Amino acid sequence: MANFEPNAIIRGAQLTVVGTIRALRNAELFKYDHFRQAALAVAVGVIIHVIIQIPIIGLKFIIWIASIFVDMQEATWDDTILNGINYLNKSVLQVPFLLMTLMRYVTPTLDEIFMESIKWVDQTYVQKHKAEDPSTLRAMYYPNLSQYSTKGSSSSSKPIGKSVMLFVQRYGRKVAMLFGVYLLSLLPVVGRFVMPAVSFYTFKQNVGTTPAAVIFGTGLVLPKRFIVTFLHTYFASRSLMRELLEPYFCRVPFTPEQKRRWFKDRQGVLFGFAFAFTVVIKTPFIGVLMYGVAEASTAYLITKITDPPPTPDEGPQFAETQVRWRNKHDFLHLSLENIDRLNLPSHHKGEQTESPGFPGKKFS
Repeated sequence: MANFEPNAIIRGAQLTVVGTIRALRNAELFKYDHFRQAALAVAVGVIIHVIIQIPIIGLKFIIWIASIFVDMQEATWDDTILNGINYLNKSVLQVPFLLMTLMRYVTPTLDEIFMESIKWVDQTYVQKHKAEDPSTLRAMYYPNLSQYSTKGSSSSSKPIGKSVMLFVQRYGRKVAMLFGVYLLSLLPVVGRFVMPAVSFYTFKQNVGTTPAAVIFGTGLVLPKRFIVTFLHTYFASRSLMRELLEPYFCRVPFTPEQKRRWFKDRQGVLFGFAFAFTVVIKTPFIGVLMYGVAEASTAYLITKITDPPPTPDEGPQFAETQVRWRNKHDFLHLSLENIDRLNLPSHHKGEQTESPGFPGKKFS
C-alpha cells in the first residue's frame, strides 16, 4: 500500500497539471509532425467510430422490429447485447489509444517531442534559478540523455513490422481477456462476483491486499458499470504510462527486473499522472491530439522521479541506482508551490546530493 497511497496518487495528478501547463508554454512543441499525424488519426478515428456504430444501429433496429411482434417489457437479452457491444467499443477496443500507440512504431515524432520537452524543462529550470549560484543547481537531463542510443529497447531494435505484430498480439490478448471477463460477469448467480474477484486478484498482485480488499468489497455493493469503468481506467492508465515512458526506457538500459522494480516503487504517482490523460485521450476527436501533450508532460515527470543521467558509458550502473525512488518521501510531502524544491542539491542541510555508485556526481 505504501507505493499506492492516496498522497502519491494526488501528487501524480498535480504533476499532470503542472507538466501540461509547462509543456504548453513551449512554442517548439507544436512544430512537430505529430499534431498533423494526430489530425489524420482523428479522421481515421471518426471513420472507425462510424463503422463500429453500424452494427449497433442495426441491432437496435432489429430489436425494435422484434418488439412489434414480441413483448419486450420483460426481456433482458436485448439490453445485454447492446450493453456488450457498447462495452466492447468504449472500454475494450480503445480505438484512440490503439491508433496513437501504433503511430509510435511507424514514426519517431513522439520520441522527438519527449526529447524536445526534456530540453525545455532544463531551460525552464535554469531560467527559474538564474539568480542563484550555478554550482548549486542540479545537473541537466538533456545533454547526456540525448547521447544515449535508442536501440537499447526491444521495441526499438526490432523491425517495424515485427514490433507492430507483437503489439497487436499483446493488444489482442488484452481485448480477449477483458471481453471474456465481461461475458463471465453475465452468468447467473456467480456473475456478480466475477468483476470484484478479478479486481481483487489484479490489485493484490500490484498494490497489495488492503486496497484489493477495498475494491472487492466496493464491487459487491456498487453497480457493475462502476467497477467495469474503474478496472478499465486502471489498466488503460498503466498501459498509457508505459507507452509514454518508452522514450526514456529505450535509452537508459534497464533490465526487465530493474524496470519492474522501478515501476513498482513509483506506481502511485504514475497512476495519478496517467489517470487524467487516460480520461482525456478517450474523449472523441480531441483525445489523440492530447497524446503529444501527454508525452511532453512526461518529460517533466521524469525530472521529478529520476536523477539526471550520467554519460552513456555509465548508464548500466546508473540504472540500478534509479530502481528505488530515494527522495520519494520528501517529494510527496512538498507543498505544490515548492514542487521544484528537490531539484536543488542543497536541500538536505546544505549537503550535495550524490548518487550511490557515482561519487561526486550531483543528482536531484
